[in-house]
Amino acid sequence: MSDQPDQNQPVPPVDDPFLSDDPEAYERERRRLQREAKRRERSGRKSLASRVGGALDGAAGKGREAIEQGKEKATNRPPPAEGAEPPSFRRPPVAPAAPAADTTAAAAAPVTEEGRMSAETLMPRRPARGATPEAASTPEAPAAPAAPVTEDHDWFTDADADGEGAPPPPVPPERRAVATGEYPPLPPPSTPPPGATRGIWIRRLIALGVIVLLAIAGYAVVKKLGNNDPAPVPKGPKALKTEDVTIPEGYTRSQIADVAKKAGLQGDYEKATAKAPKGFDIQKTGAPGDASLEGFLFPATYNLEKGASVDTLVKDQLSAFNDNFGQIDMSKAKKKNLTEYDVVTIASMIEREVLVPKERPLVAAVIYNRLAQGIPLGIDATLRYDLDNFDKPLTESDLATDSPYNTRLVQGLPPTPIANPGLDSLKAAADPADVNYLYYVVKPDTCGEHYFTDNYDDFLAASDKYNSARAAQGGAPTDC
Repeated sequence: MSDQPDQNQPVPPVDDPFLSDDPEAYERERRRLQREAKRRERSGRKSLASRVGGALDGAAGKGREAIEQGKEKATNRPPPAEGAEPPSFRRPPVAPAAPAADTTAAAAAPVTEEGRMSAETLMPRRPARGATPEAASTPEAPAAPAAPVTEDHDWFTDADADGEGAPPPPVPPERRAVATGEYPPLPPPSTPPPGATRGIWIRRLIALGVIVLLAIAGYAVVKKLGNNDPAPVPKGPKALKTEDVTIPEGYTRSQIADVAKKAGLQGDYEKATAKAPKGFDIQKTGAPGDASLEGFLFPATYNLEKGASVDTLVKDQLSAFNDNFGQIDMSKAKKKNLTEYDVVTIASMIEREVLVPKERPLVAAVIYNRLAQGIPLGIDATLRYDLDNFDKPLTESDLATDSPYNTRLVQGLPPTPIANPGLDSLKAAADPADVNYLYYVVKPDTCGEHYFTDNYDDFLAASDKYNSARAAQGGAPTDC
């Protein structure tokens, strides 16, 4: 038997590797189809994952569909007549054997592109349009006498229902021996049109840029979430240099002016307090409209900017006075027809006269009782305020000074407060003790304690005792 294949034996078309018996050719064509499918789907894909997945799913689906249809074709084909073994189901159908001259002529005829048979023809997925089920499923025998059954006879025919009019199948080109595994070369892959490659690379670069940007953004988010360090505290305004300015209880306007000057405050404190500023209605307290702020400059410690104006200190003092005076119960004072300004004046005298805190309500009671009985107050602190003498002893001429602040000679309250009282003195001035005292004298050898009495003779005896001790010591007989 010759090594060359029979010229009459059908050979798979070279452009359809799926009909070939060579697994390597089948695999190469499958991969080429996958690459083409990827290129076709690349322009319409939305993401790298969707393009790759779509290409793989499409190629795998087509392969599975072709394999299943081939199996179904092989399973449903009619059995061969007279027990002859049919050829491979991949061979194309051929016409019945003809005389040798015709066969040679057909073999020598050139094969055109149109004459090649495709996989769709050999393995149809569905009956052709216009064909009847019977024609598609059961071939009929041709009218001519059947040729003797040979080993190379093909049992698949596409004859018409009456066996006539079926064109002879195309004769494939001669192929080499199957044993060598050599086949005619496959046609070269289609060349993309000019500019297509450039567009593909541009799209790839754009996709790569998007991926890089997403990676950078993700890295920034992860770094931010993983950073547990506290955010830096924003720098605020530069800290101001401040200092505390302390105003003692019982200081007058002139004494506070000295404190403000030593603290480095800018401006004239006495001038700034000579008249009530806008926003502080001093007449509402019962004071005359031209009254100074004496008595309303609340004593406390104030934190001021270094080198601040004296107006700042005055504003803070008036604000503190309003806050503290709001705690005062004026019910008893109003029953005695006393105004707020009167209470402030009484509190200023208490602040200058008393060193022992528990004596404040008692001194307030003496003032209230003397005012009620029309007795001059006889408080030397009011005369000292007018004379601006707080340290030296008062002389006989001082005590005889004709002044509205000389409460030894003038009945009633002095015209203005004589100091700036604190909260305890204000409370005592509005709520005096319920006693009948009319006099008080400093006890010798004490730190400012007083002897209180409502009897004038007792008062004179206590006064003599104080004067004797003073004369003996050559000064105030106090032990502080």
